[in-house]
Amino acid sequence: MGRVNLDAATALAWLRAFAGLVDERAGELTDLDRPIGDSDHGVNLQRGMHAVVAAFEQEAPDTAGAVLTKAGSTLVSTVGGASGPLFGTLLRRTGKALDGGDLASALRAGLDGVVKLGGAQVGDATLVDALTPAVEALEAGRSPFEAAEAAAEGAASTEPLVARKGRASYLGERGVGHRDPGAESVVLLFTALEQVAA
Repeated sequence: MGRVNLDAATALAWLRAFAGLVDERAGELTDLDRPIGDSDHGVNLQRGMHAVVAAFEQEAPDTAGAVLTKAGSTLVSTVGGASGPLFGTLLRRTGKALDGGDLASALRAGLDGVVKLGGAQVGDATLVDALTPAVEALEAGRSPFEAAEAAAEGAASTEPLVARKGRASYLGERGVGHRDPGAESVVLLFTALEQVAA
């Protein structure tokens, strides 16, 4: 498929689609978080994405980069715990890097921001396990569909791991067998991209 370029309308549609998927799956995301976290991942991300959509209704930015930057800033300011800062950083850094460039390169900047903030690497059973292969798929010129598939495989890969970052790391071996909810939310983000970029 090659490079994925976003205009403002597509970026808005992407994040609205993501908000819709989070709405549909909020209970499932919270269920994933219950045994290994604070039992609030789905609820927190849902609240944050509602705030993002409301912010767009007040004033929709006129560039794709500004759309993502505004979404990221809104998540950081409205969602506590880990999901607000991590997803907020991902979107804000991606947005700042996007204007004039392609999405894969911008998402790499977002991923680097998440890694810098949380310190997680692939294999630590965090959202980085889903985000990294999805970004790499787009960088390799694969389609958003293939990026979403890569994210899903990455999220599934967190189940047999002993978490080394985040609240799940407190559980040690008892956390094995549980999928990271942040990684599953990354799958929704790329599934939403697949929907709007098709």
